[in-house]
Amino acid sequence: MRLVRRALLYLLAATAVIYAADYLAARTYPLGSVDVQPFYAIHLKSKRTEFDFDVPPESKPCVQSLAPHLGYEPCWYVKRHTSEPIE
Repeated sequence: MRLVRRALLYLLAATAVIYAADYLAARTYPLGSVDVQPFYAIHLKSKRTEFDFDVPPESKPCVQSLAPHLGYEPCWYVKRHTSEPIE
């Protein structure tokens, strides 16, 4: 039982150190940006959805970190989700 508590304490401490280092990196490095292609998802009365891709691409700011910080999503996540629906 004592070994489990110690292992849990070490895991919690390691998680806190990694998150703090990630936050420090997010504060230190400048924000990045990724081009995102938004599109309109128009719901019709016939329960179908029509898509309109005639929208200019936008530049979405992101932070160079593992987790979201400072109100921005991480760049690795934004790069994998480059199309954004507008309901």
